[in-house]
Amino acid sequence: QVQLVESGGGLVQAGGSLRLSCAASGRTFSSYAMAWFRQAPGKEREFVAGISRSGGSTYYADSVKGRFTISRDNAKNTMYLQMNSLKPEDTAVYYCAADRNVVVHVTPKLYDYWGQGTQVTVSS
Repeated sequence: QVQLVESGGGLVQAGGSLRLSCAASGRTFSSYAMAWFRQAPGKEREFVAGISRSGGSTYYADSVKGRFTISRDNAKNTMYLQMNSLKPEDTAVYYCAADRNVVVHVTPKLYDYWGQGTQVTVSS
């Protein structure tokens, strides 16, 4: 089992940057494919970015490609999401998720563990 804790959210102006972190407990962090999801009020939770267990493969939603970068440090049991050129439509609660499968899924229900979320608000 793994516990996930997100941090780094906040209020930023459009065009600004934030870096989210997801700290995982336990000694098996490298056994999980990881991902970031987000959920805006009144909307379904959506895939933002995912990363393979080794960090060698990354995946992005079209809406964030070229602006966001996902990474992980297995020695520190931590995953990151660097968000640049933020837009008001990026406003949401951001969640990190862990999955024991090799494949990085875009479907939330396929993930085994979730963090509590961190709020990101981008003002225009």
